[in-house]
Amino acid sequence: MLFRPLGNTDLQVSVIALGTMTWGQQNTEAEAHAQLDYATAQGVNFIDTAEMYPVPPKAETQGLTERYIGTWLEKTGRRQEVILATKAAGPSRRLPVTHIRDGRTKHDFANLEIALNNSLQRLQTDYVDLYQLHWPDRTTNYFGALGYEHVEDEDTVSIEETLSALDRLVKAGKIRHIGLSNETPWGVSEFIKIAERTGLSRVVSIQNPYNLLNRSFEIGNAEVSIRDKVGLLAYSPLAFGALTGKYLNNAQPEGARLTLWERFDRYNGPIAERAIRQYVDLAQVHGLDPAQLALAYVNSRRFVTSNIIGATNLQQLKTNIDSVYIELSDEVLAGIQSIHAQHPNPSP
Repeated sequence: MLFRPLGNTDLQVSVIALGTMTWGQQNTEAEAHAQLDYATAQGVNFIDTAEMYPVPPKAETQGLTERYIGTWLEKTGRRQEVILATKAAGPSRRLPVTHIRDGRTKHDFANLEIALNNSLQRLQTDYVDLYQLHWPDRTTNYFGALGYEHVEDEDTVSIEETLSALDRLVKAGKIRHIGLSNETPWGVSEFIKIAERTGLSRVVSIQNPYNLLNRSFEIGNAEVSIRDKVGLLAYSPLAFGALTGKYLNNAQPEGARLTLWERFDRYNGPIAERAIRQYVDLAQVHGLDPAQLALAYVNSRRFVTSNIIGATNLQQLKTNIDSVYIELSDEVLAGIQSIHAQHPNPSP
């Protein structure tokens, strides 16, 4: 396994992080534990979850993912061996999450403290290594929205108030470091600027989508990541599995996410399908697994700290983890760039 520093901290996280959002919906507790056993045996030390998981978010399953991690930690006693990250949900503007904390999900101290305490209880630990804001308190462009529409006089918690709340929880010993998710370059810069001015805790990471169908992170956030040491924790690196090619020609594999839920349509559409077909063909020409080509590209980016892979079975998990050992040739990288030039960011 390869490791990289988490922001400007002394933590070294595995380049492959274990994503968990299917646990409790598509995966049982036993399957979740088996994935944890396998991944950690391969050197993965970074586990990412969220209070909202599993997805799709539903009241009857909310929190199960964290509970499954908690029972594994309790069973194995391996808390000190892993770097554990979770996330606090934000206001219910684009996601139906009014069932979480009875809809009290604004990023002020009272709500964040409750969210964190609930997560700690489910995870059976007294601290998390990285606590992330799952999405901004304000309205901005995230979860598939590329265009920005400004909302005047919106009732939001200010970034400084949110940062102050997180800093209190850091000082209380419940959080080691803080991070952002689904955030814009402006938002990241504001968090950094306020931390520098006030001496409050500084963000060390940003978890945003990044894959061969959506490289929009490169446009603004990549420079912030590199210059200000706020590394990307890339989610959806396989575009909900679409980059494996398994959905080509209108295929609907049994039990697959896009088969089960039409709501996951960010990586559908004729232009995306043409791009996927070309990436799959490129992989096959060079004797590569399409999933590993897509993941290896993400792994290779300078601004990426860790690549959050997800799997619903152990064979998928093995394939995804093994991508860390693949170095793409200049010819393959040129092929990827040629396809990207033809179909730039076909999915938001």
